[in-house]
Amino acid sequence: MQESAKSHIPGFYKLTQAERLEIITAEYNLTVDEQVLLNNEGGLQLEQAEQMIENVVGLYRLPLGLATNFIVNGRELLVPMVIEEPSVVAGASLAAKLARAGGGFVAATDDPVMLGQIQVVASPDPWAARVDLLAHRAELLALANEVDPILQQLGGGARDLQAYILETFTGPMLIAQLHYDVRDAMGANAINTACERLAPRIEELTGGQVFLRILSNLADRRLARARVRIPESALAFSEFSGADVARGIELAGAFAAADPYRAATHNKGIMNGIDAVVLATGNDWRAVEAGAHAYAARDGKYTSLSTWRRDGEGQLVGTLELPLALGTIGGATRVHPTARLALKILGVQRATELAAIVVSVGLAQNLAALRALATEGIQRGHMSLHARQVALAASNS
Repeated sequence: MQESAKSHIPGFYKLTQAERLEIITAEYNLTVDEQVLLNNEGGLQLEQAEQMIENVVGLYRLPLGLATNFIVNGRELLVPMVIEEPSVVAGASLAAKLARAGGGFVAATDDPVMLGQIQVVASPDPWAARVDLLAHRAELLALANEVDPILQQLGGGARDLQAYILETFTGPMLIAQLHYDVRDAMGANAINTACERLAPRIEELTGGQVFLRILSNLADRRLARARVRIPESALAFSEFSGADVARGIELAGAFAAADPYRAATHNKGIMNGIDAVVLATGNDWRAVEAGAHAYAARDGKYTSLSTWRRDGEGQLVGTLELPLALGTIGGATRVHPTARLALKILGVQRATELAAIVVSVGLAQNLAALRALATEGIQRGHMSLHARQVALAASNS
């Protein structure tokens, strides 16, 4: 992981775009081409877009901002965020500034293990077939590793094979579940290819017919976790004492943990921050969203992804855990020039490093939203920024 610029830049939001660009050009040694890209004169070209999706007719732009003040695992960071919603970048920057009083965010990630599912139907005896399948686990894992020997050389590859029976209205199904370490890739192509390689042999072993062979976006073996501790005194502002703010955030967190209607909006606020960084780095925000919300309902009830508690010693403690299937190689992360620049600004090479930053941004965004909700209300800051959009729309009509 590279060293990056100091993230606390007083008055950064007051500067012009040109002045901000001058600062980050110096801090990150941006090339002329990278400066042109950020000046809306470069970026993704139609020829590149034609290679990314079908039926291209043009390009669609969104704002790219930098969240300031972040410290993640002791490292100062400016965080690229792509989003259209007002107050998100400002909220993340404010929350990160509050977190500095407690040393910033501490984050950890699991190994990048993705899950692939192979659906077996019409087996004469699925329960016996499950036993036979697991008896050949070593053979099947070796077969999966033949798909990408380079990935195996880099420390990735097949890790485990599990199997279980699903009772459905069409009858019992045998599901083989492949655990596959994809290293620094998001992993969809790797895991799907491995599942397809296993399908013929699984049919031979089970006497059944394989239908679906596809990854799961509930990547619960690939979790990212973040924690922050903030002195209550650092939370005070205006007429609100730090203790009152901390209590309000704790009560808001308890509400989200207990009520799925509140949890949906609570988690949407978390994903405001996460999606913005995922999009900036060219990753699959839809896969991340699907995994996050499925994880929030993993115990049969939809609940909050984060927790907030006062520790009784004058500190507010927040945690966040969710699946994060992210990549720093392959796909749009290497095709899209702005995604490449975002990774350069973050100074990351490994997918696990990126996930540690992204989960920290999600926790920061959650803190910003709960602080506003528990004190002056969400609309005050949000609507002042939204008013600028309204004025711009009026001037263009």
